[in-house]
Amino acid sequence: MKNKFGFILVKTQLGENIGACARSMKNFGFSKLHVVSPKINFPNHKTKATSVGAYDIINKAKVFDNVEKAIKPFNLVIALSARRRDINKRHISLQNFQNIIKKRQNLNIGLMFGPEASGLSNQDLSFANYIMQIPTTSKFKSMNLSHSLTVICYEIFKLINKKKINNNNLNLKISSKAKIVNIVRHLVFLLEKKDFFTPKEKKTFYVIKYK
Repeated sequence: MKNKFGFILVKTQLGENIGACARSMKNFGFSKLHVVSPKINFPNHKTKATSVGAYDIINKAKVFDNVEKAIKPFNLVIALSARRRDINKRHISLQNFQNIIKKRQNLNIGLMFGPEASGLSNQDLSFANYIMQIPTTSKFKSMNLSHSLTVICYEIFKLINKKKINNNNLNLKISSKAKIVNIVRHLVFLLEKKDFFTPKEKKTFYVIKYK
């Protein structure tokens, strides 16, 4: 799959959230970060602290003064919103999003996230091709910025690495607790014969740890 993904953070209010977003991006192999009119001095020390080992992404991030400039490198832009908007844009599910990625390969795809307090404005949304909402409980839909970005990163990563992930799902048979306890007891018996448990407290540690 040859799609190229970038993440667009619009009017972010907290440097910590930008840093946490960069960290999640690096966790899943993404590096293109566009920051639009941040409400803090960017980057600041809090951004660096929360990015941990992903400060290279912060250093390479491009800063823009408006959304229109930030989205220019992308062929397709998908905006994230916690609530359904009354705007003439198609609202898509995560499943729709995955289908779009698979069907429209070789595209540069931008994922756009709004400020923490208010989300994207209708004007910001007008630049997007689609609006996507991450499914949550109806009682509390608002998600932290970095958390929502992490969910999207994971969904893309899972799709791109589908074969690798599926190959790791081995059909292992899980033994019952009774069998495990019997094995541990037998091992303890054999170790006792070899005077392994010296001092005696050592036996208690191993029996508790491996039960």
